[in-house]
Amino acid sequence: MTEHGRHGTSTSAVRRYADLLWDAVLRGDEYTAVDVVVDALRDGVEAETVLLDLIGAVQQRVGAEWAANRISVAQEHAATAINERVIGTLALTRGRSAGDLGRITVACVDGEWHALPARLLTEVLRLRGFTVDYLGAQVPAAHLITHLHRTGPDAVALSSSIATRLPTAHATISACQAAGVPVIVGGPAFGTDGRYARLLGADAWAPDARTAAETLRGGLPAPANPHAQPMDDLPHLSDQEYTLVTRNAPTLVATVTEKLRERVPAMAGYDDEQVLRTAEDVRHIVDFLAVALYTGDPDLFGDFLDWTAEVLTARSVPASVLAPTLELLGAELRDFSRAARLLRSAAAARAAIDHGAAPASPPTPGADDAPLHRTGRPA
Repeated sequence: MTEHGRHGTSTSAVRRYADLLWDAVLRGDEYTAVDVVVDALRDGVEAETVLLDLIGAVQQRVGAEWAANRISVAQEHAATAINERVIGTLALTRGRSAGDLGRITVACVDGEWHALPARLLTEVLRLRGFTVDYLGAQVPAAHLITHLHRTGPDAVALSSSIATRLPTAHATISACQAAGVPVIVGGPAFGTDGRYARLLGADAWAPDARTAAETLRGGLPAPANPHAQPMDDLPHLSDQEYTLVTRNAPTLVATVTEKLRERVPAMAGYDDEQVLRTAEDVRHIVDFLAVALYTGDPDLFGDFLDWTAEVLTARSVPASVLAPTLELLGAELRDFSRAARLLRSAAAARAAIDHGAAPASPPTPGADDAPLHRTGRPA
């Protein structure tokens, strides 16, 4: 018996086309990628399935392959660009829908460059009968609010992939609600279970585009607390630790990077580029520390460090460098009770892992030997 997908298309056919699309984007072959999507539609694969189970699945694979160091940042960027063009082709082939289910504004949080999930949601909503204003990547809150006053949508769908954007997301959610427009949020930044969506007072959260479309079809109620302020949701912010760590981040990064030279002997031979990249990666750690202070959730910081260790290991860089970095940060922030406690716990956890881990294998020929290499997600 043939297994079938959501709309009767065989799962094997969907997988076959997904594999063909993956092969095309990996080779940077835009024309073949377009042909794959067109062929899938002609073969009876629903447009929504093409969007989410072909294009969306391939994009998720791109991220996983980058993290595992099996594709480069350049390949990741090229694949994303091709997927964007493929979505555009699909949109042109299906034509314009009536859009009688209501008007939705879809946007990415300011500072969020990962726009493809929002674009996928946009096309799914259009397929389902919504009128959608797609505003794209990193939309400043002030411009978003101006747009809401001008167009009067039924809801805003806000997307973010990186947790460091949560403070900005919080301000944007509050601003939209103050304008009388409810907000549904989605993306990895809000947690796999939507915990940060609830923490920041969003009106709804969806783990994927299909759920978001179904939720919006039912309609979102008017914001319950349109005049809420960040301190109302997060009273621990009164200690000012998040604000002070964020404000002093450049100094923290410079100091820790310099002191790492004493803790990591290999840094004595680094050129300017290697030192610069190390400082960039220390900045990622400081940024995730700051957002953990903002949310009051130490697991956010711990999960980031675990992910970072996996990325470092995939690049043949010893993850043991994380522990001294955390210790140095802790020393600089010893007067910040929440930050110091979080850093002590994280450093102890990393040291325990390092102590029990097998010796790291030597770097592969040509591997970058900076102590922290590409801890941030691909842009």
